Amino acid sequence: MQPDFNRRLLLTAAAGTAAVAGFNSSPLFAAAHSAGAPLSRDMLYSTSPQATALQGEAADRVAIRALIDAWAHYADRRLAEKQAALFTENGGYSIYNAEPAHSQPVSSRHGRAQIVAALATLNQFVHTTHFNGQSAIAIKGDRAIGESYCLAHQLHEVNGQRTLQLLSIRYYDDFVRVNGQWLFAERQLIIDWSDTRPSAES
Repeated sequence: MQPDFNRRLLLTAAAGTAAVAGFNSSPLFAAAHSAGAPLSRDMLYSTSPQATALQGEAADRVAIRALIDAWAHYADRRLAEKQAALFTENGGYSIYNAEPAHSQPVSSRHGRAQIVAALATLNQFVHTTHFNGQSAIAIKGDRAIGESYCLAHQLHEVNGQRTLQLLSIRYYDDFVRVNGQWLFAERQLIIDWSDTRPSAES
């Protein structure tokens, strides 16, 4: 049994290497990754599987993780339009204080215009840092689901008094691939716990 398993493993690895090698020789890859092409931070949050040298599910997983991280990055940079553009035209999110199966949302926004308007609430904070943790993703064709963890740090200041709010968040996500880009179809944001404390300026 063991020699057969090892043989299958080697054949799979060889097939994967050949597939990646074939993709590396494609005109698209050559244009995007040529030695003369400068690195750009615009590349960091591409949600297209073709933004990597990978193929198949591996490329999709990288693109979906970039989508998750882009949400946090644009939130902290207050780029609401770009943040909303991570959703499908009619996509949206809902906020819960408990498991969605056992509670009602405290807030819901759907459509990019509503999302942009709702994200203005971040402007009340001096700074925010969304620190993404582990994520689990399952993909089937052009659709995927996932759960990801995030610690959101929100620094607030009123009349010279600073406070730091820490939110432990989980997201249940429905993803969809549209025109070669992975987007959020729906996000369920669950606040597992929060803590607010005085913050000394450093």
